[in-house]
Amino acid sequence: MEIRKSTLDDLPRMLEIYAGARDFMARHGNPKQWGETCWPPQALLRADIAAGNSYVCESGGRVVGTFFFISGEDIEPTYRVIEDGQWLDASAYGVIHRLAGDSAVKGVARACLDWAYARCGHLRVDTHGDNRVVQNLLEKAGFVHCGTIYVEEDDYPRLAYEKSPVAAQKKTAAGGESAAQRCP
Repeated sequence: MEIRKSTLDDLPRMLEIYAGARDFMARHGNPKQWGETCWPPQALLRADIAAGNSYVCESGGRVVGTFFFISGEDIEPTYRVIEDGQWLDASAYGVIHRLAGDSAVKGVARACLDWAYARCGHLRVDTHGDNRVVQNLLEKAGFVHCGTIYVEEDDYPRLAYEKSPVAAQKKTAAGGESAAQRCP
């Protein structure tokens, strides 16, 4: 699979993928995360593309996944406050949002996570408590559940996850638990 920056030409396919993801989430016990509306809105996706933070994943020349990725110092204001836990690594980090894949191709989400982590070496992600599919994916990919955050778009709490070499070392030193275990 290849990952590249999205262009406006990719927008129709991205919207198809997000529609499929909304349907998939609703069928798998997570109807609230993106709801029945057109989340993410087209205006947001256009802004992400213009800012250079939107990416697509291609397989066989076809777009099969899409996500938002940005990396830098303190880039996610909603991650400044974490409840019921703590971040394990205070260094600069990358963030993935709006990750969705075409369910016809396996491994898209994992490929996107691995690609982003390879670019920054420290990644934070959040998801709804009902999104068991993404929670399992993150734990299998070596992310640590660190606590709860809230975003401006809605009042639903989000489970916050982190992956970094420092986080993995701290977790191992704290008791030898696997990275899939919850942070203290």
